Amino acid sequence: MTKLLDLKLDRTAKISLAEQIRIGITAAIDSGVLAPGSRLPSWLDLAAQLGVARGTVKTAYERLADKQLVVSSSPGGTRVADHPARIAVPEAAKPDPLPRLYQDFLTGTSIFQNGVPASDSFPVTLFARLRASAARAELGAPLTYPDPRGEAELRREIAAHLALSRGIECRPSQIFITAGFSGALGVALRVLKAEGRSAWVENPGFPPSRKALEIAQLTPVPIPVDDDGIDVAFGMQNAPDAALALVTPGQQAPTGVPLSLARRLQLIEWATRTGAWIIEDDYLGELQLKRRAAPALASLDSTGCVIHIGSFSKTISPTLRLGFVVAPTPLVSQFAEAVMCLAPAPGPAVQLATAEFMHDGHYMRHLRRMKRVYANRSNALHAKLQSMGYPARPAGLAVLLWLPEAARDSAIAHEARASGLAPVPLSAWFNPSGTQRPGLLLGVATTTEDRLSAACERLDQLIRIFS
Repeated sequence: MTKLLDLKLDRTAKISLAEQIRIGITAAIDSGVLAPGSRLPSWLDLAAQLGVARGTVKTAYERLADKQLVVSSSPGGTRVADHPARIAVPEAAKPDPLPRLYQDFLTGTSIFQNGVPASDSFPVTLFARLRASAARAELGAPLTYPDPRGEAELRREIAAHLALSRGIECRPSQIFITAGFSGALGVALRVLKAEGRSAWVENPGFPPSRKALEIAQLTPVPIPVDDDGIDVAFGMQNAPDAALALVTPGQQAPTGVPLSLARRLQLIEWATRTGAWIIEDDYLGELQLKRRAAPALASLDSTGCVIHIGSFSKTISPTLRLGFVVAPTPLVSQFAEAVMCLAPAPGPAVQLATAEFMHDGHYMRHLRRMKRVYANRSNALHAKLQSMGYPARPAGLAVLLWLPEAARDSAIAHEARASGLAPVPLSAWFNPSGTQRPGLLLGVATTTEDRLSAACERLDQLIRIFS
């Protein structure tokens, strides 16, 4: 009798559906769930059960036959071989799940997706032409190692841009190109050599940043965040001897509030007095939707205690994996050694394409256009949630939706994925050992107005179920 197979397919995985089916059936045979002689479903039946094309099942069965695990005949269909080789599924062939911390970044472009820019308004053709030209130039260049600090053209463009848009006066020699924000943070932590000491982190704050400090053998000290940003007085009282503070002063992640001027000055004064460092995560840069963006924290630094980190992930594309760090003058030589030996800049082509994009004025025009698009989408989403009776507030490139205390925001976010929605649970942003207030971060970049109502109604259903 045909056995109904309980196969689970992950359509977001890099492994093909046919290979996932083969792996699942192989495991069932190896474990004894499918005994020798057991009849497998027909191509048509299994395809209908799994919601895949018949050819996908056919390919999986052919691979099983090649391994002599199944045999096929016209009258008998496909059956498990009488003496199948008991082959354990090799580890390399199994789906390779990422750590839970990173899975939210790989959900694909979905409604409410966080951390990605809008792809429907980006000048794709223009940037593709620039990248193609840069790639040809890279391949035609002499076969030498590129500058591990980054291409000079891009470093000059970033220095000029920072002076105009973020109020930072720095030389190109202070700028180091990295693999996104995480690459910049990793280099900075290696240079500071603060293992065994404590570090201020915002609470709530970006979970990967907190984890990065732990990996670097620092002890994160959660510092509360209010409407003025990180509570500097609390930090000075509870961890006055911390080695560094990791902050998002431009638009706090996830609440979106800017760090007030009084607290900026207080933070710099504490760092200067104690010899601590401040790592400024300027993840949204000048993408302030409601008002003119405040200058970067580093623009107020006259003593060289602020390490400024920026990225093109939110403004151009996260696929570039392009970020940068502005090193204080006393640390330039240490940063140069660190990137040379541990984390050289990404390939020249992507850097040169980005440099030309900036040099020709396309980058600034793109930012102005994105601000208008994001502001409209943020306003529409905020208004829709308010009309449904939900307490919500704009928060950077997201809208923060507060939930009842009993709500399970992680369960809501998990179930929402089946409907093509990608909200992020707020509770994960809080210190794990403290109070975790439930809520949802709803990204606005991918939330177009034509799909807004249906998405909010589905979200409302899930909130009612899990509250």
